[in-house]
Amino acid sequence: MSRGSLTTLVLCASAIAADAPICFREVGGIDFVLNNEATPQKRMIETMPGGLAIFDYDNDGRPDLYFTNGAAGASLRKDGATFVNRLYRNDGAMKFSDVTAKSGVAGEGYSMGAAVGDFDNDGNIDLFVAGVYRNSLYRNLGHGKFEDVTKNAGIKSTEWSVTGGFFDFDNDGLLDLLVVNYGAWSAEKERYCGDKTRDLRIYCHPKYYDPRPNQLYRNRGDGTFEDVTEKSGLGTHRGRGMGLALADYDRDGDMDAFVTNDNLPNFLFRNAGNGKFEEVSLEAGAAMLDSGKPVASMGTDFRDYDNDGWPDIVVVALAGETFPVFHNERNGSFRDMTQASQVARLTVKRSGWGAIWEDFNNDGFADLFTANSHVNDLVEKFEPTTYKQANSVFVNTREGKFADSECADLANVSRAHRGAANADLDADGKVDVVVTALQEPVELWKNTSPNTGHWLHLKLRGTKSNRDGIGARVRIGNQTQELSASRGYASSSLTGLHFGLGALTAVPRVEVHWPSGKEQAFTDVKADQVITITEP
Repeated sequence: MSRGSLTTLVLCASAIAADAPICFREVGGIDFVLNNEATPQKRMIETMPGGLAIFDYDNDGRPDLYFTNGAAGASLRKDGATFVNRLYRNDGAMKFSDVTAKSGVAGEGYSMGAAVGDFDNDGNIDLFVAGVYRNSLYRNLGHGKFEDVTKNAGIKSTEWSVTGGFFDFDNDGLLDLLVVNYGAWSAEKERYCGDKTRDLRIYCHPKYYDPRPNQLYRNRGDGTFEDVTEKSGLGTHRGRGMGLALADYDRDGDMDAFVTNDNLPNFLFRNAGNGKFEEVSLEAGAAMLDSGKPVASMGTDFRDYDNDGWPDIVVVALAGETFPVFHNERNGSFRDMTQASQVARLTVKRSGWGAIWEDFNNDGFADLFTANSHVNDLVEKFEPTTYKQANSVFVNTREGKFADSECADLANVSRAHRGAANADLDADGKVDVVVTALQEPVELWKNTSPNTGHWLHLKLRGTKSNRDGIGARVRIGNQTQELSASRGYASSSLTGLHFGLGALTAVPRVEVHWPSGKEQAFTDVKADQVITITEP
């Protein structure tokens, strides 16, 4: 293995802890309010916006924030300031400045989700915004400005798109784009659902929206993309896509895609390595729970929660359905561990949108954060549950099980939460979370967990692989992580890989496996610092 290039920035040291409790404090300070333009007609699209992205748009070393937003009426036009998508520059110390006007990413149409990645390998992270028959691709020009290149790049706006994700599916060093689509919809054809005798109109069941295929775009390397939806095999599979997570789950060297479907079996697209994907969710055991009934699958994440070296899947759903956990059995299949992990018991009364695996107490094991709310704003008139709910964080007990951290600050804020993304926003070595909520201010949850362990944060820079290092796999001791930006719900976070180290003050060995096949190893790496690793 090559030692490659490694630069360090030493930050503050954390106190040593193991299995520590997890706490967050809402610090506010951002004036963005997610406007879903709720109407008496109960348009289904009103339930689903709220994606966000965390990425360093200006290369100053601090994670910045981007929020998607709705649009007005049946026209789906952003005809006022309350509908503008917003970009906030991180000024440090959890302070942010609105730089939307001068950046060029205010957006058009009814926006849903956001995805980030450096598709042209120029060192500036680019932005994709998914929306209702309006997708946008923004090229980061540097100097704080973006250019809308959607048309010239060949990105279509023919579907109701919920989210997207950048990944190099053909390992040519260029990031490709997968777009997740929901169903056929139009304002003119929105049916009446609910109880007319009580004058209670509600949002319709997903079954009334015909499933649609997802779309895959291959990066040509000249600023344009080729639509390979049909030739890749994705076009033959129709779903109501909600969430997207990306990982090489079978360790064959090619990144695979997991797509959640609303009240339909989920998709697991196995990358065959020849430009084609095979949909294997049923045989792999990730399509639905062992009950055999699809759930209202929404947000998802793909990460190793039990430190066996293989990425597992979590999905959030509605109250009564529980939040599925699929354990990677290391043979191409998954096992339903929702009950065994205690997640079923913890989530049976909750409804979720965003899901994030992350080590919030730095003890070396991934914990689980979920952004919660029901879909139906009138659900309390029909079912024994609530619409607005508090977010949750569940502590990994290191035994393949989770426990409620009972964070008081989280429990006291019940809203119609939607998108969620994570990053160490204030450079204190603890991962924070950002959550959006319909018609209410965005939530900045600062990680205030006491007695957290040591940590190491890795930023990856590809040379033969894509510049962002997406798809690179890092191993530290018994922890293995793979870099991907897609997680939460309709959201994206591209800030590197964060490793909790518990009592370790130095890491004996760091191993990096790049998508190009190149490998590196570093020894005796001190804890509590940010490291940039460059591919040899």
